[in-house]
Amino acid sequence: MTTPIQDKLIHAYDLMLERVHATIEHAEKEAIPNIEEQLKVAQQKAIELGELSKEEAEKVSQYLKRDLQDISEYMQETQSQFSDWLTFEASILESKMLDWLNLVADQTKVQWNQFNEQARKSQQYHSGEITGPGTLECIACQQLLHFKKTGHIPPCPKCHGTEFKRHKKES
Repeated sequence: MTTPIQDKLIHAYDLMLERVHATIEHAEKEAIPNIEEQLKVAQQKAIELGELSKEEAEKVSQYLKRDLQDISEYMQETQSQFSDWLTFEASILESKMLDWLNLVADQTKVQWNQFNEQARKSQQYHSGEITGPGTLECIACQQLLHFKKTGHIPPCPKCHGTEFKRHKKES
């Protein structure tokens, strides 16, 4: 069961992703937008609209950035599809979420070199954070946590560990 603040952050993650997607979709024909800048715009919009405090918006922005970097790295390294990164059928996601993540992930690939160092440092996931769809693996016991939508990362149900990494589907 999530708390009201966790629900707020989960909702904000989805809203910020939607805003980044809309901006990229609009600007895609003219120039490749800078993902970092668009995350800041989406973050500022959440603050201006009173959806989140400055600290909450920064936290959600970091969660979203981490997930986008992880998607981009996986797709770059493996030349795999987005659904492989999820490690489950993409058809179970809401189609708008899938479209948003796909477009933003494609644009993020263009900026991969800028994110490379940050991505290595930010690929660890922790209990209490918010993550987008996909599968996380407990670092301590390898238990898998499946997220079919944006959600709050709980402690590991098997060993109560608090550190996770993105589970990579084996070929």
